Amino acid sequence: MMISQTDVATLPPASGIWQFNHCKTVHCRNFGSRNPDDYIIQLTNPNRPSFICKECGAFPPLINNHSVIAEWRYLKLQHSCGLPACNNLNCDNLGLAVLTHRHLYHAFGYSGDRQRYRCKACQTTFVDRWSGFNPKHLVQQKLLALLFTGHPIRDICRRLNMNPKTFYDQLNHIASRCRRQLSVFDARMLQHRSQLALACTLSPLQPNAENGVSWLASCEAHSGYVLSQHINYHPEEAGNAVATHDPFDPDARFMAKPCRTDVAVQPTPPQGLLAQVDAKYREVLSRPHLEDPISAKGLNHFPAKGKLIRPQYAAYAHFLQLNELISEDTQLMLFMPQEPLLRSACLSVFYDRIQAETIEPVYVEEDPAWPTGQAAGRIDIVLLGWWRDRWAFTRNDQVSKGICHLRGERDNEARWLQIASHRAVDDYQQRFYQQFSQLVDEPRRKARPGGLIPLLDIYRAWHNLCRQGRNGMTPAQQLGLMRSPLTLEQLLS
Repeated sequence: MMISQTDVATLPPASGIWQFNHCKTVHCRNFGSRNPDDYIIQLTNPNRPSFICKECGAFPPLINNHSVIAEWRYLKLQHSCGLPACNNLNCDNLGLAVLTHRHLYHAFGYSGDRQRYRCKACQTTFVDRWSGFNPKHLVQQKLLALLFTGHPIRDICRRLNMNPKTFYDQLNHIASRCRRQLSVFDARMLQHRSQLALACTLSPLQPNAENGVSWLASCEAHSGYVLSQHINYHPEEAGNAVATHDPFDPDARFMAKPCRTDVAVQPTPPQGLLAQVDAKYREVLSRPHLEDPISAKGLNHFPAKGKLIRPQYAAYAHFLQLNELISEDTQLMLFMPQEPLLRSACLSVFYDRIQAETIEPVYVEEDPAWPTGQAAGRIDIVLLGWWRDRWAFTRNDQVSKGICHLRGERDNEARWLQIASHRAVDDYQQRFYQQFSQLVDEPRRKARPGGLIPLLDIYRAWHNLCRQGRNGMTPAQQLGLMRSPLTLEQLLS
């Protein structure tokens, strides 16, 4: 497919202040430059990079800025769905809940026994749906108890005498109440923090489905409190999906079912952490699209309903959401696995923080048996990949750990090897899969993943506010946000 603007070799138009197409090599003179003259841009030959930095030779793929912002707005709507918040897509107060941003709204009478509000910026009115008593909390507690103990949906419906549609309606109701509870604790967590360490990762939502749906999640790196999560899937049928990515197409983020259905043969993983990191760089360079992990994979169960979003747009939107939530005065540490998609999104969205040196983005790879908090022994420095990334590796008995500071910081490798880890968010995603494996792996759900969306919100609330770890405390307790865990009754009240 030919690019739609072959006669004009220029960057995709910026969306307001956001232009994500620039050199992403931190020490390059053109890092963050929006000047098209600093790059070689060609849109005629799809077998060659369309965007090359004249200074360092880096070739990040182009992306549609307006589609990134549209995906971010969609994410904000999903996070605030059911909350008393402005839902006007063109309003600056979009997604900002009354519970945590009361100064942005007027109390505007009542609708029945429920409080109504009006946005000061755009005059949109809305009702707090959950401000009253929850008359269905008993049946919802029973539903959650059965769901969390592994009962299939058919059995839950039989026990509670409800049909499947009522089950999913109740699940959406519970998810809205969970989002309402979380909005308050999320705001408390981020208030007056001088320093924040986040762990971020990207993994398949359904590991055995091969449907292209990825799950991004970010949590506080030590307590495991999950701050934000996002999947690259919309249950609504909106937008015109295309098979080939065109960064100038207004619907560039929507992905059509690819013609290719064959799955590339996965090579045997090499032995040793250093070899695995080097093999990852080779795998990345072999992708048809550098920042799209699923571009080299066959999708055997493409979603039959809704729209699949290209992973790069979901990742950029996820980091935009984090950027809005976290104060500019907070010193941010961001630990992530070795994935160029996460790297590019982080360096583009947090460009101002990188210039001000208020963010520490770090690649982290470690063997599963690496002891948490283990001090580094002898440190070996190795330059890897086309980018010549500076990795620091250490060993403890037969296990290894490696880090790469993406801003290029040196002489502090021992500290990052000891504290940097994304294990908390990995464990969170793995526990979700183990808890609901029967539901996640249902054959019909491989092509219909939309039913898992409310379950993600419910599980995040349960994980943050109810689930006690080995120390007997919930993640919210570890951060000092609450004194005791919430019961299911309190969560749904």
